Amino acid sequence: MSDIKIRSLSDLHSLRKAIAEAAEREAERKRVLAEAQRKAQREQNLFRDAIGNVKALRGQSDRMWYTPEPPEPLPVQRELDEQRVLRESLSDAFDVSTLLDTDDQLSFRRPGIGPDVTRKLRAGHWSIQRQLDLHGLRTDEAREALGEFIRLSFRTGIRCVRVVHGKGLGSPGKTPVLKGKVQSWLVQKKEVLAFVQARPAEGGAGALVVLLQPSQRRIGT
Repeated sequence: MSDIKIRSLSDLHSLRKAIAEAAEREAERKRVLAEAQRKAQREQNLFRDAIGNVKALRGQSDRMWYTPEPPEPLPVQRELDEQRVLRESLSDAFDVSTLLDTDDQLSFRRPGIGPDVTRKLRAGHWSIQRQLDLHGLRTDEAREALGEFIRLSFRTGIRCVRVVHGKGLGSPGKTPVLKGKVQSWLVQKKEVLAFVQARPAEGGAGALVVLLQPSQRRIGT
């Protein structure tokens, strides 16, 4: 400001005013700059302030990697295979007549099983733990339902079940359509040890009481 000439008090007053305004502008500039720096610092420390103090890992050996366990695969293919085996293994053409005991109720016991087993089965020695009712099912549906029922009962340790096939009172000729087929299918199931016609109170000629092989998951007799 050496080249500024002051000729009067008015000029001096104007100069002082200009210097004051310049000083205010400089102070405002510094204030704005300082505020911007403080804001940048706060943003820089935001993550650290959120999580608190952290300790850096010293080396690769200190690191822990989390590997989630893969979910168990759905046994879809196994179930499809088992259904296919059920359909193929239970044949309608199987002649069961030669394997049935020739008594008035045509009971069955697998070779090696004594007649006392069927006698006890008729007498209710084993409590019936589960039942399958095949009323209203077509032959294919009944075959698959029975195979699945026997398989699951055996797997869960069930020993004695009842299978209701009906007396055929609503069928043409009033003959039981499923009775002979159910007997044939049961004989073909390796889980079945024996079966007898149910007692009158348990279904009589319209049902069979079936004794299954004991399994490792046996839950009772």
